[in-house]
Amino acid sequence: MDHTTKRHIFIINPHAGSKRHTDEVAEQVRQLNIGAEMYVTRCPRDATRIVEDFCNRHSNEPLRFYACGGDGTLGEVVSGVLRHPAAEVGCFPCGSGNDYVKYWPDIDFRDIRALVSAPSVPVDLMRVSTGDEKRYCINMMNLGFEAAVCRNMDMLRSKPVVGGRMAYTSGIVYSLLNDRHHPCRISLDGEAWHEGDMLLGSLANGRYAGGGYCCAPRSVNDDGILDAMIVRPISVARFATLISLYRKGLHLDGPKMRDMVEHRRCRRAVVESQKPLCAALDGEVLCSSHFEIENIHHGIRFLLPSRFATAKNSE
Repeated sequence: MDHTTKRHIFIINPHAGSKRHTDEVAEQVRQLNIGAEMYVTRCPRDATRIVEDFCNRHSNEPLRFYACGGDGTLGEVVSGVLRHPAAEVGCFPCGSGNDYVKYWPDIDFRDIRALVSAPSVPVDLMRVSTGDEKRYCINMMNLGFEAAVCRNMDMLRSKPVVGGRMAYTSGIVYSLLNDRHHPCRISLDGEAWHEGDMLLGSLANGRYAGGGYCCAPRSVNDDGILDAMIVRPISVARFATLISLYRKGLHLDGPKMRDMVEHRRCRRAVVESQKPLCAALDGEVLCSSHFEIENIHHGIRFLLPSRFATAKNSE
């Protein structure tokens, strides 16, 4: 179906990233002259509410939603379309991390003209259940240290000196001093896998988190399988020498981290802890003592512009 027959709905998070981009996105969309609709979020989970409401009112129409923000905004939009198979999701990355689209390093997702005419491909999702609620994420669920960094970054964001652009670095330093031990039990596909202390862990469909750390270099986002990984606690000094390997995605193969890393693939996982454990779902923090995680194979259709779209549009 031609993109001109579809409804285009842009969901803009005005607080994502280091500068407000609402006007920039709105101007680019207006220039396309496709009759797109734009909604600006006002609070957390607002994007999910907007998308669900729109889908319920237009359930028989082909809809395309564009998450304009970071991974959290994308995760909220994805959560809103799950019960509507005719809806597709795209991403205009203008947040601070935008890690999910790094899965395709040679595609320019900020080319709106290419984005609105892009074909869609099926990709996997994760359903994360606690005793109180169900959440969904498209990229990655991070446990322990990395989730604590997200929590501490939010706590420090508005502080002078350590906040603002320094918030993520400050969150790492604060977490290194206070959040390096996270005892828990993890089972994969019904079998016990890990019991004891860990520094961090992840369950992934995407490959990147934390603004460019290649946490899951072997992950495939449409194969129905989750990549599970844990890193056992290490000293601050050793952490400092190995963090570059982790950023580059070399932690699963290199001998320097072999004694501290465990990796497996699964369809379902259960994470339990005596005390509430922090998890970051597409960067959004959720704390619980019991998580059940399930891969949803081909849970949504994601807009994937051609690698050559930008070159063609400039000719």
